[in-house]
Amino acid sequence: MTRASAGYFLPGLKAGLFALALGGLAAGTIAGAAQADIPAAFRQAVAEAASTDDAVARFYRENGYQAIWTGPDEASRQRRSALLAALNETRAHGLPDRSAEVSRLVQLMRQARTTRDFGMAEAALSKALVDYATDLQTGLLVPSRIDDGLVRKKHTVDGATFLAGIRDTQPYAFMRSLVPASPQYRGLMREKLRLEQVLAAGGWGPAVQAKKLEPGDQGTAVIALRNRLMAMGYLQRSAARSYDAALEQAVQRFQADHGLETDGVAGAGTLAEVNKPVSSRLKSVIVAMERERWLTPDRGERHILVNQTDFTAKIVDNGDVTFETRSVIGKNTHDRRSPEFSDEMEHMVINPSWYVPRSIITKEYLPKLRNNPNAVGHIQITDRRGRVVNRGSADFSQYTARNFPYSMRQPPSRSNALGLVKFMFPNKYNIYLHDTPQKSLFAREVRAFSHGCIRLAQPFEFAYALLARQTEDPKAFFHRILNSGRETKVDLEQKVPVHIIYRTAVVSSKGRAEFRRDVYGRDAKIWAALERAGVVLPSVQG
Repeated sequence: MTRASAGYFLPGLKAGLFALALGGLAAGTIAGAAQADIPAAFRQAVAEAASTDDAVARFYRENGYQAIWTGPDEASRQRRSALLAALNETRAHGLPDRSAEVSRLVQLMRQARTTRDFGMAEAALSKALVDYATDLQTGLLVPSRIDDGLVRKKHTVDGATFLAGIRDTQPYAFMRSLVPASPQYRGLMREKLRLEQVLAAGGWGPAVQAKKLEPGDQGTAVIALRNRLMAMGYLQRSAARSYDAALEQAVQRFQADHGLETDGVAGAGTLAEVNKPVSSRLKSVIVAMERERWLTPDRGERHILVNQTDFTAKIVDNGDVTFETRSVIGKNTHDRRSPEFSDEMEHMVINPSWYVPRSIITKEYLPKLRNNPNAVGHIQITDRRGRVVNRGSADFSQYTARNFPYSMRQPPSRSNALGLVKFMFPNKYNIYLHDTPQKSLFAREVRAFSHGCIRLAQPFEFAYALLARQTEDPKAFFHRILNSGRETKVDLEQKVPVHIIYRTAVVSSKGRAEFRRDVYGRDAKIWAALERAGVVLPSVQG
């Protein structure tokens, strides 16, 4: 709905009818009337209708039950029109269609005759605004209800502030201000529109029927690959029939945008991504928009961003990535998947000990100790006072996961499971970033191997970047402590927000959409939840 067409809202509804319905008040005066002048029937109706929404009820109590929607004045009309226009555009944000709700609100106002009718309509319009604004700013879904790895807590908003905002601000400007302002969200909106246009035009053409294609190949499958990459924008139009240098470069560009090894060979993994339909990419974008709404708008002037599906960890300063390294995330099993949440990094530990988590002790190490008391000899077994236990005097066969009385600790060393430095943002999930002696894992395309923590390929350089804000020579400072061999805690003078996210669709700083595989299957669950909530693709809507 355009701004001009939104003005149809109350055809034939005269100022006199408002005045009559509101107890004979002069047109336009209810919005500024004293509480004592508000008709009792109007106050009672608003209070009754708003009772199911604490924020709406509180707003009207504090507002003296003054109307912001149902007055005959121009300001009220503008608010109604701006709200209805926004409700008619929810699909642009990957939210459920609200056209039926618009029709209901219009009908409610058209049929209003009594003071009570207008009070009920007043509250209904306010609830519609609060529901819409809350979904747009904080998301439609509750993450923890979808997957137990989605431990992220959505940021909260006060619905009453939305009502005060549209009351005190130019309505159309206020409704525009509700749209998440992050560059990522805006980029995803543009990509959503682009993919919808591609979908409407019939997609990217036939899938490529091949197991593997490489430079020098010819045939119909090569032509299909060429045509599909042309449709996706990776290759200029060409009638060539062979897998030539131009096609190889296009494949490499596609691989880079999809987190694949950029070898220029269209193997099984690359062809699987090439053959993904437009609808699949569109779902990823809509899910990413929902995920973006879950994050607090204030990410931190400097923050750390770990995208699990991309297997990277980045330091972001004022919106620019100033450091990036490869990462390893939790293995794709129920008890090892890395959770998604935000916290604040407080310190790093150089030459750390590894205090083995209880779950690893009981599931992995205790069975080995039962068979051989000297198993996992590189790890110390300690009692409750921290004293090292003599393995020869302990009968591990008598212990179970429930009654095992000891802890286990690996002292600092280059072979320590945490490597030579760990980065701490204390949390109940016992997740942190750290070094690792298993450097070969970073060469893998899919890097899901850990017990849940995030391993970094360049932990020293990561430490230098963090320390650069509090010491003149961060590298020398770091290595002086490292070379001592002593376990040392180094506080960060400024805590750094850490956001562990999971995005299969992102928009680069250059505005180009990139896609990643759904490593843990979480996006599929989110899309299913969005569908249950009423989100559908354009092709389904017809």
